[in-house]
Amino acid sequence: MKTSDIILVLTAFLASGVEAVEALTVVLATGITRGWRSTLIGAGAALLVLAVMIAALGPALASVPIDTLRLLVGALLLIFGLQWLRKAILRAGGYKPTRDEAAIYRAQLAEQEGASARTTSGVDWYAFTLAFKSVFLEGFEVAFIVLTFGTAQGNIPLAALGALLALGVVILVGALLREPLSRVPENTIKFAVGLLLSTFGLFWSVEGLGVEWPSGDLAILGLLAYLTVISLGCSAALRSTGVRQAAEQPSPKGAGD
Repeated sequence: MKTSDIILVLTAFLASGVEAVEALTVVLATGITRGWRSTLIGAGAALLVLAVMIAALGPALASVPIDTLRLLVGALLLIFGLQWLRKAILRAGGYKPTRDEAAIYRAQLAEQEGASARTTSGVDWYAFTLAFKSVFLEGFEVAFIVLTFGTAQGNIPLAALGALLALGVVILVGALLREPLSRVPENTIKFAVGLLLSTFGLFWSVEGLGVEWPSGDLAILGLLAYLTVISLGCSAALRSTGVRQAAEQPSPKGAGD
């Protein structure tokens, strides 16, 4: 297996894992408070729609000339990855709060316990809609990664494998724990995914312009290392700035008295 194939599976796995954890938080809260039948039907319907989307769009993307596709996909992934990376750097630097899955889970429980039930043919449509919306929206990002990465690399099944592995792991852990995966270092994973998306985006954008990278696919590792050093440096600089600003803040009047 080539270096690019390994990174392809890893990227799909990590990105899908992050989105799956976020969707699982809503699905668990909905299932516990509203019942599992309607919740699982909604989640299953969303997965079916996403599977059809991938099956329908995959062949269409495959018909685009590879250089054009890599240029377009690379540019999109670079924008997409830099957004993830920017948020992760701000969180690591203390300028943006980290996502608290446990707090979101408790809020979902409280909200759904107070919602009235509307059932038709035994289906709680509130639970169905909430589960469908959560799984579909989070899964859409996964579908985007699977389609773009898989098509540009010429291996959609390999990208889908990484996504399915992540989905299986998260569902298994969620079923065993019956609670949000609040101990998952989500910002660390998003940091890694942002780096990987940005790396592939830059790599494919340049390839799409007809430029050949030195050492071929091994250049991906060099780009990844370069972006990692830059991103960690930005996080450290933000933390240092935050500490310095906090130290320079005047103490409240009489605080030292």
